[in-house]
Amino acid sequence: MNLVNLTPHEVVLCGIKISASVQQARVAMTRKQTGTIDIDGTTVPIYRTVLGTVTGLPPVNDGVGYIVSAMVRDAAPERRDLYSPADLQRDSSGAVIGCGSLDANQ
Repeated sequence: MNLVNLTPHEVVLCGIKISASVQQARVAMTRKQTGTIDIDGTTVPIYRTVLGTVTGLPPVNDGVGYIVSAMVRDAAPERRDLYSPADLQRDSSGAVIGCGSLDANQ
């Protein structure tokens, strides 16, 4: 399988570096306020994020998978060719340096 990285940054998957493509997949989001909670006299708004239209996804191609963010993947549940980084690996300061697997809509 050939993987195309449609995120804006390099992905290191099990030590394999997959460069970011010029094309990026994105999802529109809206936030809807669902209520508030009170914490020690301070009113804190509570929101729900709603995923919208996905842009930047190529059509399905046999033998090709696309690395996208988890939000893009979740917004396109019918696409079985979308993968997002999982089992994130971090350095000593907590910065993500790679991933050990991929999540999919399968």
